[in-house]
Amino acid sequence: MNNTQENIQAIKQRFGIIGTSPKINRAIEIAMQVAITDLSVLVTGESGVGKEHFPKIIHQHSPRKHGPYFAINCGAIPEGTIDAELFGHTKGAFTDAKSERKGYFEIADGGTLFLDEVGELPLPTQARLLRVLESGEFIRMGDSKVLKTNVRVVAATNLDIPKAIEEGRFREDLYYRLNAIEIKLPPLRERKEDIPLLFRKFVVDFAEKYRMPAIRLNEEATEMLKAYYWQGNVRQLKNVAQQISLIEQQRDITPDILQHYLPAHQMNRGLALVKQPSQDMSMEERTMLYNMMGAMKREIDLLKEQLDNLIQNNNTTNQNIAPKHSLQPLQQDDDYQMAEEYKEEEETKTLEDIEKETIRKALERAKGNRKAAAIALGFSERTLYRKIEKYGL
Repeated sequence: MNNTQENIQAIKQRFGIIGTSPKINRAIEIAMQVAITDLSVLVTGESGVGKEHFPKIIHQHSPRKHGPYFAINCGAIPEGTIDAELFGHTKGAFTDAKSERKGYFEIADGGTLFLDEVGELPLPTQARLLRVLESGEFIRMGDSKVLKTNVRVVAATNLDIPKAIEEGRFREDLYYRLNAIEIKLPPLRERKEDIPLLFRKFVVDFAEKYRMPAIRLNEEATEMLKAYYWQGNVRQLKNVAQQISLIEQQRDITPDILQHYLPAHQMNRGLALVKQPSQDMSMEERTMLYNMMGAMKREIDLLKEQLDNLIQNNNTTNQNIAPKHSLQPLQQDDDYQMAEEYKEEEETKTLEDIEKETIRKALERAKGNRKAAAIALGFSERTLYRKIEKYGL
């Protein structure tokens, strides 16, 4: 094993990165190489692939490692306060500004800022970010004094930035400034060899946490796990591992058990049920919709199972009751017709119907708490607000 491989392995152990995929190894190698510079870095990849590890790797292997490190989720901060959070404000700059406050670019001087979901920044904030990246200069809200900062920025997004640029939602000059170096993280379906390793790590962790025996996948279940599409990537895999660990009494997991925890397992069929997602949808929106399609499929399967049981029980009852009984036995054809009608009704829903219904249910479960609903959906708050307005919820 050469020095580079040893260093990559050490980083994996330190930052909890599991896997042997060449694409992951290459991403870590690039992070190590760029860490010693002050170049801006853009980490790209689908939601749930583990982008949050790489700004930490870069910071800890840079000359700034003893300086401050802050991670800011740009999608979770309301549009009206994002500038104040990043650049600070003076007393009286806005209604709730009762005192002067430093922003992240000021308090992180000499360190690193991780701007997660950078694609969610509003355009005016993008202009201010571009200025600080180019000159190190910024102005607090409500002030006219120019301040200087020496901050290294690492940004991350699952947004299709070139598409957003075409639509006028992201500044092209900011993109090139952030994208001095790009680290692309592969989706889980492109690193299938890592899926069993990750799953095993998760189930062992949950077994220790909840003091229970770890679940075990047989060979067929392992192959099913590797064949699955994993739209939600590592985050989704971890959720599945946790659900099975907590719910299943049986510790040996077969494909029959596993399939109940894999939404829309036949992904190609799932995509054919409704219109294809539009290209301008973000990855977090697609993930939510695919999960909703999986839930729809499970409801249909459950309904059919319940109807089968009802038919069997009804037939048994009819054999034991007197002919004069006034109730008529349910007809199997009628029951399956009911199931098919329900299935057809669900399958003809458009993506917008599914999205609207999912958001409505999430808001109901959260009792109107939009922040909680956004977390449950995997949306940024700003995306959720936009959807609520769109659907009049």
